[in-house]
Amino acid sequence: MGFSVQLTAVIFILVLVSTHHPTAGGGHDPLLVLDGYENDGIRLKCFSERLFSEVQVLWTDGRGDNVTGTPLTTNTTTANASSTIILKPGSGNSVSCKIIDKLLKTSTESSVVIAENQDMLYKIGKDNKVQKELEFRRAHSNAVNITLDENCKHPNLTIKEKNRVMSSTQEAILPREMVVATEGFSEMKHYWEVEVREKSEWELGVVCEEIRNTLRSNMMNTLPKGNLLSLRFSKGEYSLTGGKGRRNSKPCSVVGVFLDQDFNTLSFFDAEGKCLLESLSFEFSGNLYPFFCPGSDGKWLGVRPA
Repeated sequence: MGFSVQLTAVIFILVLVSTHHPTAGGGHDPLLVLDGYENDGIRLKCFSERLFSEVQVLWTDGRGDNVTGTPLTTNTTTANASSTIILKPGSGNSVSCKIIDKLLKTSTESSVVIAENQDMLYKIGKDNKVQKELEFRRAHSNAVNITLDENCKHPNLTIKEKNRVMSSTQEAILPREMVVATEGFSEMKHYWEVEVREKSEWELGVVCEEIRNTLRSNMMNTLPKGNLLSLRFSKGEYSLTGGKGRRNSKPCSVVGVFLDQDFNTLSFFDAEGKCLLESLSFEFSGNLYPFFCPGSDGKWLGVRPA
């Protein structure tokens, strides 16, 4: 059995036997997911896709005793809350997470039971391929919706349904024919996916607010100076900003873009292969806006809903 299959089995084991217990008026299911491996243990993440007005998290083991997890973190941008816990070998094979809305006096609870061969899960966690897939899954858990800004695009570009863009010219034009997203991010983690399918060229990344504002006010003949981070695909090659990291690689159909402003990195994933393509580090701060260059191959580029 390959490690990718084993990982899928591990996640299936965790989810298959999970249960949900609403109390005092409903609420929203918390999600319990395998989030990685840490200190020879399995890291579980309790994730609520709704940001409660006054939220509290409670972890318990199979005996109903309280277990200490990480302090609850909330993200007002994506309206969610999460906490993690490390299950060590011998710590039991059952754990529950309860999310409590103290203001509305509601709570929901999810539980998981880990299969008998728990040692296999810890061994799998040390495999490099599995770690890469877990890295992708952690990035994907920060998915956000992105909309294309009609007022911040090159005049040669056509936008459809607020999430698809195509160039009306078949010739390469300088500067880049780009469209910038309406959303800008200044902190925390954000992930979005872009369908490039069989396109022969494209460029994806983020630009600083200065570039975004200049493009929004006046499409110029030269790209304004400022901070720009990107991955470009052209003539069968990937290259990072400034031509760095140029290499041949199998084209992918869907690119995941992960902006981590906690650690100042921008990463690009093959979303269907669940693996990292390239990653960039940066030192600047402030609002960063996703941008998209569909190239001049006459094919649509689309941003997937979260």
